[in-house]
Amino acid sequence: MARWLLKTEPDTYSWDDLAREGRTVWDGITNALALIHLRSSAPGDEVLIYHTGAERRAVGLAKIVEGPHPDPRTGDPKRPVVDIVPERPLSSPVTLEQIKADPAFAEWALVRNPRLSFMPVPDHLWQRILTLSRK
Repeated sequence: MARWLLKTEPDTYSWDDLAREGRTVWDGITNALALIHLRSSAPGDEVLIYHTGAERRAVGLAKIVEGPHPDPRTGDPKRPVVDIVPERPLSSPVTLEQIKADPAFAEWALVRNPRLSFMPVPDHLWQRILTLSRK
């Protein structure tokens, strides 16, 4: 099982939208590296939902329930999508400011390549985010 961070603009589609709907097709990823990561995801993988824009914070946990497949709206195999379901909100959101202040995250893509919308989360950083969420 892998773990991923998935960015979303909360004004477009937020954690609350996912929680209310219960399942969604995650589309709209266009960055080449993000697409490479997306193609390597699989059902059962965990996802950290991160709000971009003015919020800039991790807010909830989700799970991939259908692995990469062509977007049902376009059918384009070069632009895969995944289906996700919400698991639970984080106890407290973890802000980008908290992440950048913690040396453990210095080499993570969220800090080094902030434009990437889908990225791996190493196990030790996943656990660190959960710990920060409980503080």
